[in-house]
Order: sequence, then structure tokens, then C-alpha cells
Amino acid sequence: MRIIFMGTPEFAVASLSALLEAGENVVAVVTVADKPAGRGQKVQESAVKKFALSRGIPVLQPDKLKDPDFINALAAYQADLQVVVAFRMLPEVVWNMPPKGTVNLHASLLPQYRGAAPINHAVMNGERETGVTTFLLQHEIDTGNILLSERVSIEADDTAGDIHDKLMYVGAELLVKTVQLIREDKHHEIPQASIADEQKLKHAPKIFKDDCKIQWERPVEEVYNFIRGLSPYPAAFTVFQGKTLKIFACRPLKGPVLPEKEPGSIVTDGKHYLRFTTRDGYLDVLQLQLEGKKKMSVEEFLRGARFE
Repeated sequence: MRIIFMGTPEFAVASLSALLEAGENVVAVVTVADKPAGRGQKVQESAVKKFALSRGIPVLQPDKLKDPDFINALAAYQADLQVVVAFRMLPEVVWNMPPKGTVNLHASLLPQYRGAAPINHAVMNGERETGVTTFLLQHEIDTGNILLSERVSIEADDTAGDIHDKLMYVGAELLVKTVQLIREDKHHEIPQASIADEQKLKHAPKIFKDDCKIQWERPVEEVYNFIRGLSPYPAAFTVFQGKTLKIFACRPLKGPVLPEKEPGSIVTDGKHYLRFTTRDGYLDVLQLQLEGKKKMSVEEFLRGARFE
């Protein structure tokens, strides 16, 4: 079975690697165009491109997915199946091209957490469980018929980064099973509507910088979930002496809060601990990064910090 793989970040590399290890015939890879990044604006290749080239797999990097030259190049590979992992929204002319369709791996238990940031939102909402789902693409994003899913627990101190790494490998295994079932025509499709009607759906829209500002007036448990759901990226932040202060690791401490302390006030001994007040407790910061500085422990930060 001829397969075209579409993906961009490290999360997708695990799936591509697993397919190759399972002996699947990946004839080409589609990924984003190279682009400048970082302070030096050096041109960067995607993680998927680097891996594909190391395995001698041809790579397509279209600027526009409806470009006729790209469509013709894609069609020339005569793929039986396309596989998508952490890529971008595909036009119908692309996802409807192969006879066996296009399979997508999504980092949630669909129909829950449809959208661009399922891992972040699941942790931010304090979920105790999430998972991965394979499904067939159709017109509306993340709504196609489900093929397989696998559940993964979220521990009380897991960050979005921790769950990303768990789902990356669980998802890779699930994708291999899915492709094998499709090749053998043993797969079963479950319409999402049959599940969605029985559940109150939560969504996972793309997260922008303004969405990452910490609201200290919230309960401490909610603030804690918010911070770990955005760690390590894009990172929750507050403002400290006019500069952005990102928080990556912390722990919640239940109150009572001193009555004179407004939410967001700092409590510190200047050496070992830095705490922010919330509605009903304190957020004990463990790892942080001040604008223009490197990521550091709270003890390192306090050695150079000055409080008014």
C-alpha cells in the first residue's frame, strides 16, 4: 500500500518512524516550507523534513496546498492512503485524492477537544484523562468517522509537555494499527455524531499570547492547571516590574490568604520561595523566566531579584 505522510513537528516524527519500522511503504512526505526562525533568523527545516531526508524519502513543501503544481506532484505518487499528523487543514482536492482516503491522528479522545490545541486545553481544564484518536478526514475539521482511540491518564502534576510526550508514542502505535487495519480492509468507522449527541463537548481552539496571561483572582487549583497546561509552550505569564514573567513549574498551596493581599501579590523570603496570591491560596513558583533572561529555578531568580 503506497502511503503519503503529512506532518511538521517532532510529534509527527514518532508516527512516521513507527510506520517505517512496521514496514509500511511511505513513498513521499509533505511538510511546511523552510522558514527563518530564532534570533539569527536562520532558515529552519521542519523536524519531519529532516527525518524524511535521513531515510531517503522524497519531500514536498508547498506554500499553498491548492497550487496546481503541488496537486500534480502529489497525484503522480499514486498513493493508496494519506496519513496526517500535526499538519494543517487540507483542501478537499488533497484529502479526497487517495482511494483509501486520508487518516488523521488527533491528540484527544474525539469528539472531545476538536481544534488546534487539544493537549493544552485538556490539562488547563484539569482533566484526569485524555488520549489519541485516528479518524478519516471529511469536510469539517476534526469531525470525520473515528477508526481507533486509546486512553491516557493525566497525572495531577503532568504538564502539557509531559502529555505531549506520552501521546506522541501512544499515537504512533495507534496509527500503525490503524494503517494495518485499513490495508486488510478490517477497519470499522464510528460516526462522531453518535458519540457527540451523548456528551457535552469541550473545544480546543488555537492559543494566542493574550490567552496566556494568568488571572490571579481565580481559585488556586484553576491557576495551577492553567500554568501546567501551557508549560513549556506557549507558557503562562504575569507581569513583574513591567516585564513579562513566564512560569513553567509551580505547586498550589491552599489558603487562607492574608486579607491585605490582593490576588497577584507576591509573598517571598527573598531566598527560597516566591509565591503569588490567588482567590483562595498561594501559587508557589518553582521554575520561571523573566523577559530577556534564561529559564531558571526560583532560587536562581531570587538571587538577582529586587523587590520594591
